[in-house]
Amino acid sequence: MPALAGPEDVVVVNAWSRASIGMNRPGAAYMTIRNTGDEPVTLIGLTTPLAMMPEIHETKTNAEGVSSMSPAGEIAIAPGESVALEPGGLHAMLMRLQELMTEGDTFPLTLLFDDGGEVTVEVPILGIAARGPED
Repeated sequence: MPALAGPEDVVVVNAWSRASIGMNRPGAAYMTIRNTGDEPVTLIGLTTPLAMMPEIHETKTNAEGVSSMSPAGEIAIAPGESVALEPGGLHAMLMRLQELMTEGDTFPLTLLFDDGGEVTVEVPILGIAARGPED
């Protein structure tokens, strides 16, 4: 019987987000999700009290340079690998915000995995022009 990769095998680092402009535009969150276990893990969703519809989206740019975003679906992370959620690529879209994302605050974001495991990370809200966790 294969060992299930538990949440203890998932490490989330460099989580951050930007302050929101009002509440009618979605927020976004970024982080690196690392699988330190021996089995693949599959990220299947997100939940946060901050937004009613959090989803992982992927930004794709076509040959004409036009960017579009679409739900990424399930994301498999191989043992020893990591997946970066970052501007311009995969990212957590926080749609239907329940409250303003205010610089200096944090919010909990829970990653849901296909084996029923979950990992919750506190995401700091940086300034509106932040480009990364170091800004």
